[in-house]
Amino acid sequence: MSLLLDEIALAAARLAEAGVESPRAEAELIAAHVHGVPRTELHTVPDAAFDARFWEAVGRRAAREPLQHITGRAYFRYLELEVGPGVFVPRPETEVMTGWAIDRLREMDVAEPLVADLGTGSGAIALAIAQEVPRARVHAVEADPIARGWAQRNLERCAAAAPYTRGRLSLHGADFTAPPGTGAPGPGELRDLDGKVDLVISNPPYIPLGASVPPEVGEYDPPASLWSGEDGLDAIRGVERVARWLLRPGGLVAVEHGAPQGAAVYWVFCEEAGWRDTRNHKDLARRDRFVTATWPGERADG
Repeated sequence: MSLLLDEIALAAARLAEAGVESPRAEAELIAAHVHGVPRTELHTVPDAAFDARFWEAVGRRAAREPLQHITGRAYFRYLELEVGPGVFVPRPETEVMTGWAIDRLREMDVAEPLVADLGTGSGAIALAIAQEVPRARVHAVEADPIARGWAQRNLERCAAAAPYTRGRLSLHGADFTAPPGTGAPGPGELRDLDGKVDLVISNPPYIPLGASVPPEVGEYDPPASLWSGEDGLDAIRGVERVARWLLRPGGLVAVEHGAPQGAAVYWVFCEEAGWRDTRNHKDLARRDRFVTATWPGERADG
């Protein structure tokens, strides 16, 4: 066995003691990052090339700093994204909702479907849609300037790798929960899209104030991307208000939520509020994870 593989085994034990959920996998990912090789080729690293910075990175992970902050990368569907302090790290659960949206957009009999991603963070959802539905025009909204900076970098990287996305993805700085006419600063740059958007999608903050979260979340994800009122639904209610303003008749909305919130979010998008075909959807662990609905007709303000 090589020196690096021996060190990975020791690192995995240290990460397990620290409470990391997948200690061996994460030790290998750290080793691959530090040594600049694919994870499948760790066994090829000669003993003389072992980099002691591996243990520095392992120490950071054992202190529960997110792996993505250590590597500077997060993977989302077919994307490699830049992430770091000040931006929410995209999760695999959100890939399921994004896949649903991509499937629906591909089915639409619309030449250039319009999409609004509310609270884009790193740009993961918007970029995945722009990449996988090349005819779509995507408007990503993010109020926080630090998170928006990460999204801009990812947008530029995506445009360089896939030039067909250039000009089809726009980034807007605004509070995505405040539609025009409320007196709050909202996505005014989207005013021209009033009643024209085919799909609104959002992974908003949805954790109730005071809830317990892992250190990787509570200490490193930006608070504005996590907490959302006493029941965790404040931002989701904002998405509902803005979606009914943006969507065309027959347009779709998809919004992520916490596993225990499926029933509550269903009623935010209920028939009494004007919505139709409201559905709960499961994530990969078969837990309620996002709700979808159809806006059937004219916008109902208020």
